Amino acid sequence: MAAPSSESSRAQDPLRILVYSDNPRTREQVRLALGRRIHPELPELSYLEVATGPMVIRQMDEGGFDLAILDGEAAPVGGMGIAKQLKDEIDDCPPVLVLTRRADDAWLARWSRAEAAVPHPIDPIRLGDAVVSLLRPSA
Repeated sequence: MAAPSSESSRAQDPLRILVYSDNPRTREQVRLALGRRIHPELPELSYLEVATGPMVIRQMDEGGFDLAILDGEAAPVGGMGIAKQLKDEIDDCPPVLVLTRRADDAWLARWSRAEAAVPHPIDPIRLGDAVVSLLRPSA
């Protein structure tokens, strides 16, 4: 019997998601909304919670993430500014989803070059749909 290819074993590795907010409750809401498995065609999810802007940059520079979820309302460094910096500075930057104050702020997320935006308060269905669209391989 042949050993599994590295590609098929990679498909079973958890998807790594960086979750940034200065508010621990927001980070918890994201984790609870998405859970461990968001879609049957995707591997389980693993999370790294980050509370400061400099730590987001450090972790993303180290790499290995499949998605970054950034709180646009975080202080003193907002997620939209960080998203723009990541997209400008990291080659092959993973997709970024920004949590915005309101749905009407989606244009700011587009400016930041984030691939998706979801408004506060966090709606698990809306967040889940956005995350699945960013993590599912294109057909």
